[in-house]
Amino acid sequence: MSEVTSPPDIAGDAAVAAAADRLLTAAATGTPVPPMRDLLEATDLATAYAIQKRLTAARVAAGATIVGRKIGLTSKAVQEQIGVDTPDFGVLFDDMAYAAGDTIPADTILQPRAEAEIAFVLAADLADCDLGYDQVREAIDYAVAAIEICGSRIADWKIAFGDTVADNASAGAYVLGTERRRLDEFEPKDVSMSMSIDDEEVSTGTGAACLGDPVNAVQWLARYARDFGEPLRAGQLILSGALGPMRPIAPGNTVRSTVSGLGSVVFSVGK
Repeated sequence: MSEVTSPPDIAGDAAVAAAADRLLTAAATGTPVPPMRDLLEATDLATAYAIQKRLTAARVAAGATIVGRKIGLTSKAVQEQIGVDTPDFGVLFDDMAYAAGDTIPADTILQPRAEAEIAFVLAADLADCDLGYDQVREAIDYAVAAIEICGSRIADWKIAFGDTVADNASAGAYVLGTERRRLDEFEPKDVSMSMSIDDEEVSTGTGAACLGDPVNAVQWLARYARDFGEPLRAGQLILSGALGPMRPIAPGNTVRSTVSGLGSVVFSVGK
């Protein structure tokens, strides 16, 4: 885990409350806010996750239900771009879910960008023992193709590590495919992916692009979530991280991802 530092101007609970209020206001008004350099150092994970936890509590208090987690920054190229050496995670809520073929209202997500992933559903808790690779793999019930629609409440996506962690790992929405596969039916690290926008291929990748194996990403999350005090539970959905580059989307776009062994998933953005 990266070293944590104190925010530059406002310390402790005051910084957490002020940053959370900014992000909640951005979501409510549809107006992104500048990077939170006055409240949060770029590598201050302790404060960033405290902000995320406050936002999660606000969502739950408003009636949302937690259904799983998402893993971000699983690509080495993206980690290098932001200047970190570790992934991050965010929380998935029930109102983020869309089915294949759905149209997502254009104003649902700020500054939306799409990325193709593998989603896993857990059959067992990941809370005990060493959470080794084999244990994590055996805990997975099935996998489906997925597209995550990331969104940033930070203006122009000018995010540092702390910004995206605080902003729920830039989670927006997700769309799941319909073909379920168990891990004895396909190998996640060996898949190939192609994503298109309006029938033009815009992103390609492989399972190995996600921490060498998407199951590795789930293992990282299982250990981190347990250390965080909120272990992964049976029935939860895990978005394991991008298989290729993330791309901006706009009203009227139709986005499709095809993952070998898992089929395709498609959605449209409302006008």
